[in-house]
Amino acid sequence: MKTLNTYFYIAASLFVLAGCKPEIKTANKATTNADFSRYIAVGNSLTAGYADGGLYLEGQQNSYPSIIAKQMAVVGGGTFTQPLFNADQANGSGYLQLTGFTATGSPVTRTVTENTAIRGQVTVPGFGNVTLYTKYTGDINNYGVPGIKLQQITFAPYGNLNGYFERMLPGNAPTNSTTYLDFVTAKPFTFFTDWLGNNDALGYATSGGAGDVLTDKGTFAALYNASIAKLTANGQKGAVATIPDVTSIPYFNTVTVGAVLAAVKAANPTVANLYISARTTDADGTATYAARPATATDLIVLTFPTSKIGTPVATPAGTLPYGLTPLTPIENQYVLDVNEISLTKNYVVNYNNTIKSIAATKGLAVFDAYTFLNGVKQNGLVVDGVSISSSYISGGLFSLDGVHLTPRGYAIVANEFIKAINKTYGSSIPTVSVSDYNGVKFPVK
Repeated sequence: MKTLNTYFYIAASLFVLAGCKPEIKTANKATTNADFSRYIAVGNSLTAGYADGGLYLEGQQNSYPSIIAKQMAVVGGGTFTQPLFNADQANGSGYLQLTGFTATGSPVTRTVTENTAIRGQVTVPGFGNVTLYTKYTGDINNYGVPGIKLQQITFAPYGNLNGYFERMLPGNAPTNSTTYLDFVTAKPFTFFTDWLGNNDALGYATSGGAGDVLTDKGTFAALYNASIAKLTANGQKGAVATIPDVTSIPYFNTVTVGAVLAAVKAANPTVANLYISARTTDADGTATYAARPATATDLIVLTFPTSKIGTPVATPAGTLPYGLTPLTPIENQYVLDVNEISLTKNYVVNYNNTIKSIAATKGLAVFDAYTFLNGVKQNGLVVDGVSISSSYISGGLFSLDGVHLTPRGYAIVANEFIKAINKTYGSSIPTVSVSDYNGVKFPVK
């Protein structure tokens, strides 16, 4: 993406003294064919507990794997350890914090930069600067690495290119050579969840199709097959999740063409259109960009500086207002146009078909995040008496970055994983009370 704790409790079944030696059974052993004694989580930022544009302690503590592990403990699950930032550096990479609202209702945020875990930078030849974070040492069950793509899980130098992965490795950049897939499978485990693949589409989308590429479909299939083969090599059970429709998240549905144009028209009634730099594809498949009027089917990214609209731009034809003429269109990195939306969805559907097909060959549980989150966007959700929607801030599901989830959102995802696991393996992992987890934190008056 651009531009989602340790608990322990054992419940033993009751036994009856009937003149014979009593037998004590855990609920897990009595009701399921899956072993939760050492559960690991494989994935990217969503797995790590990333939220509000950063990875920080509170987000880590509310990651969906930690919530699942807490519930697994009720049926015999073991200790679940995460690579947490320590209390003195609880703000991790830094993150967005809501501080208030403008008179027109727009949110005001600040970037938290104090008490972070940033230890410096390293320049990797041929790549550039990489931000490094305080090293973590100790056992790991949550292997979520923000930013990782499926196409990077077998790339040996990746531990030098991603500071979130580097902090979990024993070596220091730029000397690491352990692949992600080898790292997560180095220690024995009995059960896994896997939510890899989001970034293989999300990076393209959040850059407006300008700063990243969609992972080749064949490459995705080969790597997903290889990863599941290794995760199940010793008969382990697990659950996987499909990739959400990345075009349906608040990052693309909060700043709309209609709203921006209406604001411009209020001050300048003669303005007829916004103009964007939109993708077209030539007969040979080459992508080119040309200016055209924006429509309601084009998506403007959440980070677009709307104040730029109408500002003077020097062009060969003279000074013209930004975004309001074909010669000064909104740049393509700020817009996912209708053709790019179609292309992104096509790849995501293909990736998800791959995920479901490979999962079926191994008998794995599947959380269909694509279908579930699209349902929330279309119809909303009421759970534990709490109304949930995909609306930015007020919906309670997505955090301030418009991409990753709130603690409440991660609790909802944890429950969906649990439901899939119970259905597939006949287990009785209890779901969590979603109302115990907060949405976006509002400033205290």
